[in-house]
Amino acid sequence: MLLRLQNIPQNPTLLQVYRIWAIEKSIHRLQAYGTLHLEDVIRSKYSSFDAIKKARLEKEKPIVEGFLSWLDQQSPIRGSRMDKAVTYIQNRRSYLSTYLEDGRCSFSNNLSENASRPFTVGRKNWLFCDTPNGAQASAIVYTMVETAKANGVNVYHYLTYLLEKLPDDRMSDDELELLAPWNETVKAEIERRANESNQSYANCQGAPATEK
Repeated sequence: MLLRLQNIPQNPTLLQVYRIWAIEKSIHRLQAYGTLHLEDVIRSKYSSFDAIKKARLEKEKPIVEGFLSWLDQQSPIRGSRMDKAVTYIQNRRSYLSTYLEDGRCSFSNNLSENASRPFTVGRKNWLFCDTPNGAQASAIVYTMVETAKANGVNVYHYLTYLLEKLPDDRMSDDELELLAPWNETVKAEIERRANESNQSYANCQGAPATEK
């Protein structure tokens, strides 16, 4: 998704969105050429997520609050596209500011949507889930796979690791946290397994193993 800043529509709602994107561009160094490459953040301008949060609260929170205030003043014709848009945002306004609470959050959900896109192409295959419980199980597995990929963890070895640990809904949040792919201990263990696997494969091929 590319947002060009040269031709900003004179629409109050879009203007607020463009203002926030412009600020996000200043918070994150994005490859530009006059265009915002939303998925191509190459380096954080700030030294920590706390600094990003502070910058957002200072520069973006007033824009979000101003937008919501403007929204409250709107009285669109019932059933119109504007009415549907206003209702949509009003029903989700509590989530609109969530990204301001943590510098690790993204203003856009593009990363999540891009992560889900590869398996949505097999939508017809979901007919073979057979039951709602089967579909739920598939969704859980896909979530684990994409979460592992997002954290740079080898998917095969991570799933193997989880099958050994057999987490369930009786475990506390703290216990589940110990099995999460962003847990440093887990990441180290998965990397060890991946390296051992690569070494074993290289030995079978009669060639020296290459580092990961």
